[in-house]
Amino acid sequence: MNDLEIIEKTKSLLGDKIVEIANPAVRRIFIKVEPQNLVPVVGGLKKNLNFTYLAAVSGVDLGESFEILYHFGHNNGSLTVRTQIPRANPHIESICSVIPGAILYERELQDMFGIVVDHLPDPRPLVLPDGWPAGDFPLRKDWKFERPEEIIPGGKK
Repeated sequence: MNDLEIIEKTKSLLGDKIVEIANPAVRRIFIKVEPQNLVPVVGGLKKNLNFTYLAAVSGVDLGESFEILYHFGHNNGSLTVRTQIPRANPHIESICSVIPGAILYERELQDMFGIVVDHLPDPRPLVLPDGWPAGDFPLRKDWKFERPEEIIPGGKK
């Protein structure tokens, strides 16, 4: 199936749930959806177009909002489903009910951006160390790193 066939089939099956669809390069398709349509769109892509391999989930701090990108790989190329959520209420529905392997990526979104992933099967922190300060999200633009005081064992005080 080529790009045009994927786009046409996606539009015919999920058109009412898609805000925008783009094909900026060969074998590269971007679909933009509203947050409430994320799970149904991912489910439709999996069921009808066999996009089952979730390669990554990325987050981008846009200032007033966060963009979340779900990158799918396929023999025919790659497809990215994009959605935006407000920074003031950063909640997104988990896609684990459709793609169980998304759990690690979604846990990372919580740790690094402070995005609340609703109905995540295991919401424990994933990448941040024990004792990490609550409310500190290292991939947010407003996060400031403060270097801890170095302690050298047996060194001078």
